[in-house]
Order: sequence, then structure tokens, then C-alpha cells
Amino acid sequence: MPIYQDILLSADPHKVFKTLTSSDDFGAMTGQPADMDVNAGGAFTCFNGQISGRFIELTLGKQIVQAWRPGNWDAGVHSIVRIDLAPDKAGTRLTLFHDAYPPEFEPHLEAGWDKMYWDPLKAFLTSS
Repeated sequence: MPIYQDILLSADPHKVFKTLTSSDDFGAMTGQPADMDVNAGGAFTCFNGQISGRFIELTLGKQIVQAWRPGNWDAGVHSIVRIDLAPDKAGTRLTLFHDAYPPEFEPHLEAGWDKMYWDPLKAFLTSS
């Protein structure tokens, strides 16, 4: 069953998009190195290489789709992460769909999005 999360952020969709796809901004947000080739088919790593994959689709300020995997999964196993961004009176409504992951990892992934992505993203957006 896919993980679905809906987050309200106090920044415009272009700022959120840039933060999630820029090596420098993502690294500043998490405090860990990130390397992102922001093109369809481009590779990315974040959290000092703990997460890696490829950008499948990118629509500036609107959508990020990735083949996404943590380093502790079996070789060749990827999941699909889709992040939709929409303007909202508060700034941005971010909707996450995470699917096709090994089912035994669901509890860890569900909690990890808040802890590793959304909480740092909220703090970064309010401080920058």
C-alpha cells in the first residue's frame, strides 16, 4: 500500500522544489552532503549517500518523481517517490506518494519522511 502524506509549507512551490532538488539547498537543509543532477534521468544521492536514485520526471515548481532507494535495500531494488507541489494560501501543499517499496520497510519509511525530510524542510524554509 502506498505511503501518502499531505504537508502544508510556508513557502512558495518554486522555493520548495529548489530546496528538494538542489545539492546545496538539500545539503543545507539536512546538514549532510547531497549530489543532485536535476534532469530527467539524472542521478541523485543524499544523506551522505544513504539514499540514491534517479529523477524520472521533473516539472519545475510542480512535481518531482524519483526512482528512490536506501543503501540497505537489496541491489537493484528501487521504489517510486512522487512529490506534488501546489500553491496554497499558506504557501505550498506538498503531497507525497511513495510506492513499490519492500513491504517490511513501510513503518520505517512512513516515520522517516517526517523525521528526515519534512521537519528539516519546515525548519529550513522558515530560516532562509
